[in-house]
Amino acid sequence: MPENPHHSSGGSDHHPVGMDDVARRVLLPVVSPAADDADGKNGAAAAAAIDLCWDQHQQKIPDPFVWPQSDALASSERELDAPVVDVAAAMRGGTGMRRAAEQVAAACASHGLFQVTGHGLDPALARAAIDGAAGFFRLPLATKQRARRAPGNVTGYAAAHVDRFTANLPWKETLSFAHRTTSSAAGSRVVVDYFTSVLGSDFKPLGAVYQDYCEAMKRVSLEIMEVIGVSLGVGRSCYRDFFADGGAIMRCNYYPPCPEPERALGTGPHCDPSALTLLLQDGAVDGLQVLADGEWRPVRPRPGALVVNIGDTFVALSNGRYRSCLHRAVVHRERERRSLAFFLCPRDDRVVRPPQRLLAGGGGQEEEGRRYPDFTWADMARFTQRHYRADACTLDAFARWLRAAPTCAAATSASQSQDKAAQETV
Repeated sequence: MPENPHHSSGGSDHHPVGMDDVARRVLLPVVSPAADDADGKNGAAAAAAIDLCWDQHQQKIPDPFVWPQSDALASSERELDAPVVDVAAAMRGGTGMRRAAEQVAAACASHGLFQVTGHGLDPALARAAIDGAAGFFRLPLATKQRARRAPGNVTGYAAAHVDRFTANLPWKETLSFAHRTTSSAAGSRVVVDYFTSVLGSDFKPLGAVYQDYCEAMKRVSLEIMEVIGVSLGVGRSCYRDFFADGGAIMRCNYYPPCPEPERALGTGPHCDPSALTLLLQDGAVDGLQVLADGEWRPVRPRPGALVVNIGDTFVALSNGRYRSCLHRAVVHRERERRSLAFFLCPRDDRVVRPPQRLLAGGGGQEEEGRRYPDFTWADMARFTQRHYRADACTLDAFARWLRAAPTCAAATSASQSQDKAAQETV
């Protein structure tokens, strides 16, 4: 295995994010639209500064990219024990579904991550999506800036999230865009329309690639939800139906070579606020790591497999029976890395609450067994985009926020019509 500056023979006995970190992250100030120049000069200047950081001649990383030692702890050489689930066999039912459900239940009760094969993703489409991301990130900064992410939104191009934060910056670039399921012909082109509207008509073929890729990921994610439903004893259709009309955010990630990888992170320790993440890793360059038994364990790319991890929204839907995957991404001194992440989310206004079967008591006493209050995806999205930087404790902080300010959900619902649905997510 290539040398990784984060690797160590030993692990940490302590959680990298403690309760003190929660206190300083709640209501974390983020850059507001008013703080940005109307013509985008501030954002462009910040992105240009980041572009200089990727210069291979740099020997040191700027201070905003240096992470606390508690977050950048050394990695274990021991690979994460993550089952490989055959989705095709599960969809045939019988022993294939029983085995898949057992594998998923064990992984999700432990660390929240597993891999899937038999997903039916066309290898040529996967290659085109990875290559498309590589081509986009090689474009001149001025071209990428056409899709610059506006403060408070999740869609668009971002360099190190300088649009939101000023410290603990991730060593990466991202391009994010929305996908949603709709019966209208116009809705079926939402990704293509995004690319042509923000980048120009020359990018229509790339938009078509990602339109097809997102539709494939939605299909696979609903099949996985069938397996998860069986694993929790609520049946194949329970969660599939819940997410059938939901949306998603697609994110292309690029992690450039880093002159001081032992002091930086491509992505800091966090749990995804969404329900489910499907990740395609490119080639043999590892970087994804999961905290398990006090160690940061690598999830190495497996040819033909997709990585699947549980997010906070599904933890609430399972009433805490399954764990949100606490993960991070490390970077390398001489190698670049790319990945594609598909974040599955419920429809914005759908109430997130566990199925009755997962609530203790029943007979009108189910509230005694509730771990989290009712909320909508719009509530969670607004919280993580405007009030809190996602970390290991996002869901608990969100629940306390809801309970302390019961009117916030109503305020969110009243104002969400002013926002584009795709802009309020992971």
